[in-house]
Amino acid sequence: MNLDYASIRRTLDFLLYDWLQVETLSQRPRYAEHGRETYTSVLDLCERLAAEKFEPFNRLVDTQEPHFDGQQVHLPACTAKACAAYAESGMLAASHDQAIGGMQLPCVVDMAANSMVSAASIALKAYSMLTAANAGLLLAHGTPAQQQAFALPQLEGRYFGTMNLSEPQAGSSLSDIATRAVPDGAAYENDPLGPRYLLTGRKMWISGGEHGMGENIVHLVLAKVPDAQGQLPAGTKGISLFIVPKFLVDAQGRTTAQRNDVALAGLNHKLGYRGTTNTLLHYGEQGGAIGYRVGAVGAGLQCMFHMMNEARIQVGLGATMLGYAGYLQSLDYARQRPQGRPVASGKQVVKDAQQAQVPIIAHPDVKRMLLAQKSYAEGALALQLYCARLVDEQRTAEAPQAQEAKLLLEVLTPIAKSWPSEWCQEANSLAIQVLGGYGYTRDFAVEQHWRDNRLNMIHEGTHGIQANDLLGRKVLMADGAAFALLQSRMGQTLAAARSHADTRAMADSLQASLAQLQQAATQAWSQGDAPRALSNASHYLKAFGHVTLAWIWLELALQAQAGLTTDAAAQHDFLQGKWQCARYFFAYELPLVSAWLQPVQAQNPLFDELSPAFL
Repeated sequence: MNLDYASIRRTLDFLLYDWLQVETLSQRPRYAEHGRETYTSVLDLCERLAAEKFEPFNRLVDTQEPHFDGQQVHLPACTAKACAAYAESGMLAASHDQAIGGMQLPCVVDMAANSMVSAASIALKAYSMLTAANAGLLLAHGTPAQQQAFALPQLEGRYFGTMNLSEPQAGSSLSDIATRAVPDGAAYENDPLGPRYLLTGRKMWISGGEHGMGENIVHLVLAKVPDAQGQLPAGTKGISLFIVPKFLVDAQGRTTAQRNDVALAGLNHKLGYRGTTNTLLHYGEQGGAIGYRVGAVGAGLQCMFHMMNEARIQVGLGATMLGYAGYLQSLDYARQRPQGRPVASGKQVVKDAQQAQVPIIAHPDVKRMLLAQKSYAEGALALQLYCARLVDEQRTAEAPQAQEAKLLLEVLTPIAKSWPSEWCQEANSLAIQVLGGYGYTRDFAVEQHWRDNRLNMIHEGTHGIQANDLLGRKVLMADGAAFALLQSRMGQTLAAARSHADTRAMADSLQASLAQLQQAATQAWSQGDAPRALSNASHYLKAFGHVTLAWIWLELALQAQAGLTTDAAAQHDFLQGKWQCARYFFAYELPLVSAWLQPVQAQNPLFDELSPAFL
């Protein structure tokens, strides 16, 4: 059952051109050479890549997991072919400057095009996502020599990239990492690629950490530089960032045949994303892995957040498209699968066995599950593209607008990562339910989508981490300026919605939920007690996400209603689909916000006070 790319494209066109007005970006110097023709060509290109190079092998890479024979990691041949095809397309560098081989493509168009590749095979797409994010960090924070030696070959597809944060004993607690980086004698100051160090330690859960593709793998590694007494600095402020290549490079940055002191200790075998290698790496078993420091000593985490924040939005996009893929496949199944008969009108539940069976899409509960999936997946896609549009504003708008975009991205990033990874996985669960017994067999892809998506709630920071970041930092930052700005943007939508009879009640509901969201944050911090305030942060994250998505759906409802007025015949069913999603979200999802916020507002101490002995 192949993906319905035409449906995805239709939604992408609606979001890009009708809602986000991306063609107006051509008025800015960076994007002046582009227009709708360019954007359509890029979308066409990625649709072909998805349909021909990625989707046909999604099941294969899931069943033929990477394996290590003691000497090297083996992958199905299609993995290297898919990655090579993606690199040859130029999409790795598409959003970067023309001077380094890019297209200066708007981020929003780049993400829209890549959404189809993610839908086709998230496990295969992960290699290019990590590589592009690695190169992007180096272009932002590396020296010119580091960029030439390590970033540009990644954008060309010759090198692959990873990020090395977690350690077996530390997990997400980066302040507890123990990997050490010691200055490498005379080479420390004299290496043209930057201050050179010897690294020793272990890194865990490293996606793409070992394979035979490409000429080299560029590991970006967080480590601590010991003080004069050999002690590692405490906390995250002592973390530095290092480039550690799999193969050593010469003074000009060219790859040599000599392996660096980085060893594969083992592969992790996962529930999903099975086509992406996931590794435990040992650094310095032979005396020290050579690494080059990026940025200042102790500034590693600030540099790494450039990659982490990009990766968080990319994880959200991947989660979104897994939900979208499951929705489209369960929709197709529901249209074709005959089962059951409609209930006759009357006071008793009666079915006429003489009538022909109907497709299951005719049953109200199946329609409920399909509409929920559609609202989750298409709403999440709109959120991701809105965030990408903010990236373009940050890059190219006038200073005041660029600063506003930066603030909005700060407060929305935890939502862009966490909301799709929870609710689009719920969409995958509903897709399995629509297919019934077939849904949990490997005859259909929906069970793989569910398994793949379950990892996204953990990738790049768990829900708990995102919740603490949101309630503990983002809503408070700059004296609440980011949250206030988001409320202002929502207020503009509310004002527009109140001018239409069909959306007036929606505006009132969203206004009430938004006010409760603000009140909950105020009450959570009213005693100035961080442990108490954050003990219900996960509920606040859920509520914040649903309020945000209700806002997104109100925006899309207004756009759909405008389209129905001007182009009712050609777009009627498509636009009605958007309108019905908004109706569903406001009737069935937004009311959940109040229940989630009650313990936040009450500062319920249950989790803070609960003794581990009681569990």
